[in-house]
Amino acid sequence: MPHSISTTVRRKDAVAKAAGTMEYLSDQFPVSPLHGKCYYSSIQRGLIESVSLPEVPEGYHILGADDVPGVNSLHMIIEDWPVFADKEVRYLGQIIFLIVGPEKDVILDIHRKIRVNYKEIPPCTTLEDSIALKGGVQHGEDNVFTRYDIHHGQVDPPFESAHRILEKEYYTGHQEHVYMEPQSLFAHWEDDSFILHASAQCPFYIRKSLVNALGMEPEKIRIIQTPTGGAFGGKEHFPDVLAGPLAVAVYKVKKPIKLVLDRKEDMAYSIKRHPSAIHIKTALDKEGKILAHDIDIRLDGGAYSSCSAVVLARAVFTVGNVYNIKNIRIAGRAFCTNKPPSDAFRGFGAPQAIFAMESHMNYLAYELGQDPLAFRQPYLMKQGDPTTTDGKIHEKVMLPEMTKRILEMSGYGKKYQDYKNIPYKGIGLSYFFHGSGFTGNGERDLIKARIYLKKDHNDHVYIYGSNVEMGQGISTTFCKVASKALDLPFEQVHFVEPDTEIVPDSGPTVASRSISVVGFLVQKAAEKLKKDWKSGEEQTIIQDYEAPTHMVPWDQNTLKGDAYPAYSWGVNVIEVEVDPITFEVNTKGIWGVYEMGVPIDRQIVEGQIIGGMVQALGYSYLEKLEFSDGRFRQATMSDYMIPTSMDFPSTKSAIVDNPFEYGAYGAKGAGEMVFDGAAPAFGAAVSQAVDTIIDEVPVLPETLMELTDEGR
Repeated sequence: MPHSISTTVRRKDAVAKAAGTMEYLSDQFPVSPLHGKCYYSSIQRGLIESVSLPEVPEGYHILGADDVPGVNSLHMIIEDWPVFADKEVRYLGQIIFLIVGPEKDVILDIHRKIRVNYKEIPPCTTLEDSIALKGGVQHGEDNVFTRYDIHHGQVDPPFESAHRILEKEYYTGHQEHVYMEPQSLFAHWEDDSFILHASAQCPFYIRKSLVNALGMEPEKIRIIQTPTGGAFGGKEHFPDVLAGPLAVAVYKVKKPIKLVLDRKEDMAYSIKRHPSAIHIKTALDKEGKILAHDIDIRLDGGAYSSCSAVVLARAVFTVGNVYNIKNIRIAGRAFCTNKPPSDAFRGFGAPQAIFAMESHMNYLAYELGQDPLAFRQPYLMKQGDPTTTDGKIHEKVMLPEMTKRILEMSGYGKKYQDYKNIPYKGIGLSYFFHGSGFTGNGERDLIKARIYLKKDHNDHVYIYGSNVEMGQGISTTFCKVASKALDLPFEQVHFVEPDTEIVPDSGPTVASRSISVVGFLVQKAAEKLKKDWKSGEEQTIIQDYEAPTHMVPWDQNTLKGDAYPAYSWGVNVIEVEVDPITFEVNTKGIWGVYEMGVPIDRQIVEGQIIGGMVQALGYSYLEKLEFSDGRFRQATMSDYMIPTSMDFPSTKSAIVDNPFEYGAYGAKGAGEMVFDGAAPAFGAAVSQAVDTIIDEVPVLPETLMELTDEGR
C-alpha cells in the first residue's frame, strides 16, 4: 500500500453493516425445522431428588444428562461445568433439560409441565459466604477455584520498620456484556458429523468443549463462525455452554435445531464480569514514600470455574500497575459462589485490579496531604525496570510524554487546583497498562497459533485463521497488514470467515492478541509469499507462532519471568460535576492518551477508544447490577442502564506511536486497554467533588448520599 499502515481505509464490512445487508445467524437461518428451549433450575443450590416429565407429542424431545453420548461435562480450562445438571444444581438458571420441537407454543407448553423436586442447600451468595463454607464445601476443599501467590522483593521487613501503614479495601461489581446480538446457535447433522453455526469468539474453543461430551473425534465436529454483533468476552466461553445441550439434541434427533436466547433470558442466565474485593496494605517511611504493598485479591467466580483462573492471573499480574515498587506480595484467589458463572469481559481482570491500585494511590496521596499526580511520579516505570513477576519492561515507556500531552489536552493541573475550592466539581487522572496476548507461556505452549495465506491464480490472497470479526475490525486490519507486506492492492486481499474445517487454529479472539500476535503471523507469512511470489499460480504459506527472543523465560510453577511480551500504556482524565441535591454525577470531560505500538488503522483504533471509554464509564456509574434471591434484579434493558450518546461528552484522545518489534508493523493490543483506566479516573474525579475517597464502582447516587454530610 502506498500510504502509512495507520492511514484509514474503508472497512471490509462497512457497506454491508451500514446498509443493513449483513446477515447474522437469525438472518441466515430464519426458518428452522426444530427449535430448542432450555429448562433452567429454579433454585440456587441443591440436589435434584426427582423429576417428572410430561408425555410429549411425536417430533418433540426432552434431552437431559442421560442422553449425553459421552461424558456429561464441557471441556473448558477444567471440566467442572456439566452439559446438563444431573444430581447437583449450583445456580439458579443452570440448564437441566433442552426441549426440542417444531412449534414454539408446544415447546412452551411442555416446558410448563416439567417438574423438578430439589433438596435445597444454603447457597453462597457472597465471597464471605464462600470463604466461610456456608452450606459446606462445593468445590475442592475450600471453595477456591484457583490461587496465585507472587512475592517480589522482601515485604515483611518494610512493614516491620514502617513509619506508617495505610490499608483499604476496593470493590467492583458485576457487569452485563450487552452485545447487540444475543447468544445464537444453529446446528445440524451431516455425514456422521456435527456442524454448528455460532455467533461466538472462539470456534476452536467450542469444538474442544464438545469432544468428550459427544465422544467424537475433533475432526467430526465442525464450527462455522457467523457474523457476530459484538461480544466483549461474553461469547468466549458461554457459547460452549449452549452448544453442549444443542449438540446432544442434534446427535440424538439428527435434524437441524436453532437455539437463540431472547434478551431477557440472555441477561438473566448468561455470564457476567467477575466482581472483586481487593485489599491493599501499604508500608510508608517518614517522608511518605512507599516501601511495600501487601495485596489480597478475591474474585467471585460464580458456580463453575470457566476461565476464572486466567482472569485471576491477569488481575494478579496487573495489580501493581505502572509503578516500580520494590517490595510487593500479592495473593489472588477466585472463589466458587452460587451465582451464574463469571467469565471473560473486556479487560479480563485488569479493570478490577487497576481500579483498586489507582484508587489506592489516590487514597495514599489524600491521607498524606499530597498532590495525587505528583505523588505518583517517582514510581512510574521506565524501560528496564522489573515487573512484579521479576520479568522486565523491554519497551521504552512513554508515560512522561503521555502525561504532558494529557495535561495540555485536559487542563488538569489548573482545574485540579481550582476545584479544591469549588464544591461538587472534580477532576481525576489514572495511569494504566495492559499486557498484549496470553499470560506467561500461554501463546507458546497452549495456543500455538497458525495461519494460512492462500493465493489463487488471479493473484488474490486469502487470510485463513480462527480469529473472528466481531466489530473490532480485524477483517480490515489483517488485510491491511498483508496488503502492505505484499505491496498488493487492498482490494485483492480477503479475510476468510472462520470455519474449523478449513482454517487453522490461530487461537481465540481474546486477550488483545489478534493484531499484536496473529497479525504479526499474517505479516511474516505475507513477507514469505512476496519473496516466493509466482504470478498466476496458486500458492499456500503456513506460518506458525514463534516466541519473541527478547523475553525473560516464563516459569509457570514459580510465576516468574515475563508475564507478557509487551504492554500497551494509557493515561485518562475525567472531569465531573455532582448535583448537590440528587447526587447524580454529570461527566463534563473525557480525555485519553494511549500508546499501543502503532495503530494499524487510526480510525478503527479511535472507534475502540470511544467505545471502550463509554463502556467503562457505564461500568463506573450507570450499570447497577444487583443480585438477590438467586437472580439479577436488573434483568431487562429497561432496568439495566447502559450509556447512550446523551450520557457522556465526546472523548478527546491522542495516540503516541512506539513500534513493537514483534507486533504487526509495530502494533500492540488496543481493544481491552482502552477500557482499563476510566473507572479509577472517574472515581478520583468524584472523590475530589465530594471530598472523600471512592472505593467501589459503580458510583451510585445513593452511595454518595451516604458518604457525604449533606446526604445523611
